[in-house]
Amino acid sequence: MRCCMPGVAFVPALLVSWSSAAFIISYVIAVLAGHVKPLVPYISDTGTKPPESGIFGFMINISALLGVITMYIRYLLIEKQNESSHFVRSSCNMFSFCIGLMGCIGMGIVATFQELSVPSVHDIGALVAFGSGVVYITLQSIISYKSCPQWNTYFVCHIRMAISVISCIAFIPSILHGDLPLLKSGRSRSSHQQASYSPLLVSAAVKGLSKRAPVLRESCTNM
Repeated sequence: MRCCMPGVAFVPALLVSWSSAAFIISYVIAVLAGHVKPLVPYISDTGTKPPESGIFGFMINISALLGVITMYIRYLLIEKQNESSHFVRSSCNMFSFCIGLMGCIGMGIVATFQELSVPSVHDIGALVAFGSGVVYITLQSIISYKSCPQWNTYFVCHIRMAISVISCIAFIPSILHGDLPLLKSGRSRSSHQQASYSPLLVSAAVKGLSKRAPVLRESCTNM
């Protein structure tokens, strides 16, 4: 795989490192400032108030850009491999790439329209980001299986599919107990949290997992 596109293996690793740093830094600042509770807050809640809001918005926008670059590299890599193997249709590869772009646009919306400013737009962006991310990593896992054994090992494919399954499972409760009730009520998470803290705690935990799953999946691109 590396012989097809030498010198780009650092991009997925940079995406994982930068995105993890964005979540951790904004979380630490928000907790130290007393803006969120330390126990499993929503990712968005750690970037709603200054000064962590500026750091959160800036770093997540960079993460979205790195995601686009990583997905484009993945698209070109599959196209190059497909020239000799013909294991997947180019239209399927393009479709997967477009779904991934939608997820990155959703991340940009989440970073730009923060929760306390425009909550409805923020939650719609989160739905687009999470939903598109789950579909993208599932499609990429299927493509990986199709490229076996010439371009991938089954061990790597199993890891990718496991991450996809986990993200799919995590996505459902995060939507049912989090974004959809908030969109219907029109309230922010902080105002809704007092009445239903336990469901929101579960939603925050699984949403954090589903948020990190696509990033972890992209880290397997250069395996």
